[in-house]
Amino acid sequence: MTKRLLRAVLAGALTLAAGTAMAATAPGAAPSLTYQALPRDQRAAIDELEQRTFQWFWDSADAKTGLVPDHYPGPSFASIASVGFALTVYGVGVERGYVTRQQAAERTLATLRFFNDAPQGADEDGVAGYQGFFYHFLDMRTGRRYGRGIELSSVDTTLLLGGVLFAQSYFDRDNQDEKEIRRLADAIYRRVDWTWMQPHAPLVSMGWTPGGKFIPADWKGYSEGMLVYVLALGSPTHPVADGAWQAWTSTYPKQWGEFQGRTFLNFAPLFGHQYSHAWIDFRGIQDGWSRDHHTDYFQNSRQATYAQRAYAIANPNHWDGYGENIWGLTACNGPGDAVVKRNDGGTRAFYGYTARGAGLDYVSDDGTIAPTAAGGSIAFAPEIVVPALMAMKARYGDAVYGKYGFVDAFNPSYDTGLAPKEGRAVPGMGWADDKQIGIDQGPIVLMIENWRSGFVWNVMRKNPYIRKGLERAGFTGGWLDGKRG
Repeated sequence: MTKRLLRAVLAGALTLAAGTAMAATAPGAAPSLTYQALPRDQRAAIDELEQRTFQWFWDSADAKTGLVPDHYPGPSFASIASVGFALTVYGVGVERGYVTRQQAAERTLATLRFFNDAPQGADEDGVAGYQGFFYHFLDMRTGRRYGRGIELSSVDTTLLLGGVLFAQSYFDRDNQDEKEIRRLADAIYRRVDWTWMQPHAPLVSMGWTPGGKFIPADWKGYSEGMLVYVLALGSPTHPVADGAWQAWTSTYPKQWGEFQGRTFLNFAPLFGHQYSHAWIDFRGIQDGWSRDHHTDYFQNSRQATYAQRAYAIANPNHWDGYGENIWGLTACNGPGDAVVKRNDGGTRAFYGYTARGAGLDYVSDDGTIAPTAAGGSIAFAPEIVVPALMAMKARYGDAVYGKYGFVDAFNPSYDTGLAPKEGRAVPGMGWADDKQIGIDQGPIVLMIENWRSGFVWNVMRKNPYIRKGLERAGFTGGWLDGKRG
């Protein structure tokens, strides 16, 4: 398996662990900073970041198929998870005036037509998916499975469906294009056979391959897999049975504990605290687990964000740059695998793409900072995220920020003299990537907008399948007890 295709199994293998910490807080407690309270220059900076990051999706997607590359600029395969973020980002673009509603509808309709019509089957080659699920990576030109090392992914299909269901609820007008969007979105979601993806029911498998069959790992342990179970429970055609959510949460105990002075449900990389929240507003709604622990999942992610910042301030490995405003570990690119001797006789290891993180479960830290770790957490803790984003841009400038916002990652400690395998060495600064990754760009746009206006959350509240999934999982309170959208 190539280094780049490692991404196909990272989310699965690493969800068996978890990281970061939290003190139980009152469910639904509001962050201490609002967008309106920002100084004008900071509001302008956040506005610009949102628009530039939106533009990455608009420019990188294939206008005919809607396929979005895993990484860009440069040649790439398509990521179905990136497509899910893109389908949601387009609605943000309409609300912010970046594109017209008709432009967004046309791009969305092209995307849904592609996925509705893409061939499904059990063959090794020539198909895009099977049983309603899709392969993690698709060929940008043909739209078919990108090589035999790629799995049929339950979580990446779920992230795609997050965007599909957003489109279903957002495009609600009585015209031909928007009616067709709603019809296709419904058909794509209804086709997914969640019960088939349960070789060890009531848990859901991480994936399947024609050669190796089901991946020998299920979704258990707190992670981005929350959204997998919500959508599997909400299905009108192939729902998983009652008890699936309870089976999922029963695997939490090893992840609940203290890290950096905060007690919370850990998952080391911050993406696990962001992805499900990008579409679902967990503020003030509780399942049985969160009621028992006197918190909610939003507060859990808030505490995880604070714990990562505390880890960077402590900086146990003495990496350059780390501090109260330079922090954030999550899955991202890196300079490449290298072990470098230090002047004191010790060594330092650097990595390529991997799931960096810091938590109770594990620490993987080579000095590489991912701006999405902070940016995708802005809705949870804006009072520490906004200063971090401002500081990264001010300190490292064009090396880390450009046409499409922040590059995927940077490392101020990479002063090895070795040519990096990814990105570029930056004299006087270290290392910086030269591209962005879709699954890291997506949380930046969605969570900025959720913080600013609650837009994505409000649209998704109207989706009957999201509501059904949450209610079957045992969630009550907050907006779930209010008027149905």
